Amino acid sequence: MVKIGNIELPDFPLLLAPMEDVSDPPYRRLCKMHGADMMYSEFISSEGLIRDAIKSRMKLDIFDYERPVGIQIFGGDEEAMAMSSKIVSAVNPDIIDINFGCPVKKVVCKGAGAGVLKDVDLMIRLTKAVIDSTHLPVTVKTRLGWDDSSINIDEVAERLQDIGVAALSIHARTRAQMYKGHSDWSHIARVKNNPRITMPIFGNGDIDSPEKALEYKNKYGVDGIMIGRAAIGYPWIFNEIKHFMKTGEYLAKPTVIDRVEAVRNHLTWAMEWKGERLGIVETRPHYTNYFKGIHSFKPHKQKLVTLDKPEELFAALNEIEEAYMGYEVV
Repeated sequence: MVKIGNIELPDFPLLLAPMEDVSDPPYRRLCKMHGADMMYSEFISSEGLIRDAIKSRMKLDIFDYERPVGIQIFGGDEEAMAMSSKIVSAVNPDIIDINFGCPVKKVVCKGAGAGVLKDVDLMIRLTKAVIDSTHLPVTVKTRLGWDDSSINIDEVAERLQDIGVAALSIHARTRAQMYKGHSDWSHIARVKNNPRITMPIFGNGDIDSPEKALEYKNKYGVDGIMIGRAAIGYPWIFNEIKHFMKTGEYLAKPTVIDRVEAVRNHLTWAMEWKGERLGIVETRPHYTNYFKGIHSFKPHKQKLVTLDKPEELFAALNEIEEAYMGYEVV
């Protein structure tokens, strides 16, 4: 069993990574249905929370059926991070997570996300500001370092643990790599094997199959795995990994019918949460991932991304079910 504060997770938990425009309540609900053990919100700007920005506030929405769930914040100012920690605590997630890993320029330029990797002292001050302002366990997601010549994850892990961080998720790339090249989990293994480290260490980066999840579990000794891009449009990956680890066998791939059902749920829940218009528009980018690799799907996708009324969209989904009845997904 893995513990984060008082939160008990199963042995070798699988976590859904916080992802902008992906890990919102409708998609988290799907991932929970398909085996995710813990999930995180999209990352939320501390400055946005303090300004009471509508988009930032919406990201605070969590529901009991998704627990345990963490809300992730980012920022480069101690006072703003402390204030946002208090705001987040008021909605009572299970965990507050801090993003020190986002490599996107607009975040880094504000001295937040992976930008903080260049100043570990600042990282520690920002983290302590959050910890001192909440009763909740605080976790951190970060990267190996700024670039290959400044990998500092060993120091970062020790210093974060020393001030009370309850768990650490490490993306096995530097900021300079962005999401390119190969992830190097040997650095994560070194952190995990450090006798000083007692907090749970979760690995992240390039886990896209049950075989790789099992291989990395055995090879690097992490406490669990955080899955990001491989879960986009494919919530089934969590149960696929669990089944393979337990039995050594593969679950059957989701059929087109299964995928339609997932899309139907996603769209329904998105409209319930965001309102009809926004729910429809913001679900459109997901269709490509849900139906990836399905032969001759382009005309159906074109319909899905242009139709504006719920009844028309659900009728189009019914048409897809009929057109692909018996189709075998490879």
